[in-house]
Amino acid sequence: MAPNTLARNNVHISGRGTQPMLFGHGFGCDQRFWRLVAPAFEDHYRVILFDYVGSGKSDRDAYSFTRYSSLSGYAQDVLEICTELELKNPIFVGHSVSSMIGILASLQAPGLFQQLILLGASPCYFNDLPHYAGGYQRSDLEGLLGMMEHNYLGWANYVAPVAMKNPERPELALELEASFCATDHEIMYQFAEITFLSDVREVLPRVQTPALIMQPAEDAFVPLPVAEYLHQHLAGSQVKYMQATGHFPHLSYPVETIQIIQQHLDSL
Repeated sequence: MAPNTLARNNVHISGRGTQPMLFGHGFGCDQRFWRLVAPAFEDHYRVILFDYVGSGKSDRDAYSFTRYSSLSGYAQDVLEICTELELKNPIFVGHSVSSMIGILASLQAPGLFQQLILLGASPCYFNDLPHYAGGYQRSDLEGLLGMMEHNYLGWANYVAPVAMKNPERPELALELEASFCATDHEIMYQFAEITFLSDVREVLPRVQTPALIMQPAEDAFVPLPVAEYLHQHLAGSQVKYMQATGHFPHLSYPVETIQIIQQHLDSL
């Protein structure tokens, strides 16, 4: 384990409770994207925010193109944070690709997490018809990655409003675009590649940690059937379909996001 794990991942801890809640951000983002949701849990939980290596204010010098060539490298980040902080029964809240990172971490450390809360989660973004409708043809995703590689700023300008899906609030898409542009382009390309081309479906039946699946409406990256697929393949899971639109409900609809998480935790 790296001795500087907390500095490496820019870990911040707050809250007055004892049970840990660990919030994992999505691709192209950082812990600031939880700022409208995480504080709501500080009265009763130990809230832990962090940046994956290569994102936010993490230690960019710690980035390894080998370690982070798969989602397992990011899952190892999560487990090292848990070990460093000696976390007991943490609740892992993951947005987008962090949901799959949390699932992989739960398999590497069985029994560690009490709950997985998966927001806008997809185990595979491309179609495998007739068995699975991920939303995209693999060639479409490869084309999107090609655009990212050759015209990163144009890619960010195109993807941000599509992902945010709240055109009446353009400031949200601008924030996402700025986050994309603030990161190292080579690192983000590799993160995008493993995010959109990974296929985690085969491990889902092995997951033993209870999960809440939170599916936003009109999510350009995660169609509704994906949530049902996750529900069917994650034993003991629950699914909640949100009124929130877009892939970033914790920014665009924080009140609903908080309410659903809180109601779920209150029912445990």
